[in-house]
Amino acid sequence: MSFADYALRHLPPAPARVLEVGCGVEGGATPALLAAGYDVLAIDPRAPAGPAYRQVRLEELREPGPFEAVVAGRVLHHVDPLAPALDRLVSLAPLLVIDEFAWNDIDPPTQAWYEERYQTLVAAGGQPHAPASLDEWRGHHVDLHPYGRLRDELGERYDDVHHEWRPYFYHWLGAEYEADERAAIAAG
Repeated sequence: MSFADYALRHLPPAPARVLEVGCGVEGGATPALLAAGYDVLAIDPRAPAGPAYRQVRLEELREPGPFEAVVAGRVLHHVDPLAPALDRLVSLAPLLVIDEFAWNDIDPPTQAWYEERYQTLVAAGGQPHAPASLDEWRGHHVDLHPYGRLRDELGERYDDVHHEWRPYFYHWLGAEYEADERAAIAAG
């Protein structure tokens, strides 16, 4: 399931005003939210051009609030400093819909599962947009917030209305790996 589909399941009805934080160069969930009738503003220093987008960081945002919700897909573990950013989000919207990455909870069997599939893809001629080695990836991402800290900071500001663990690595390996990843999770 895409983050846009997940967000659509948890947002108030359209035409609610929604802020997307960290839409990236491809526009994030914003195209799907706009198509569903939402009034969306999406921000990212690398946001695409267009009336729904602003090329700004959260702390530079000058658009008037409030928003009915904020969506952020795999973004908040990068935000620094975290506490002021979350305080800003709370001031802008009462609802936060996120998809996050518990990168520091990857255990050795999970890492082996991922790296085996990566190698299989490469051996078959694939070129995944993903790291070959999670150890090397961690070495390049020492500034990420651990999942526990992120949850604690969010818990101080928002009520946890819905939480579910979902597969992640298929984002890197390809959508065809989602069912395989779900089966591996179910098997422990």
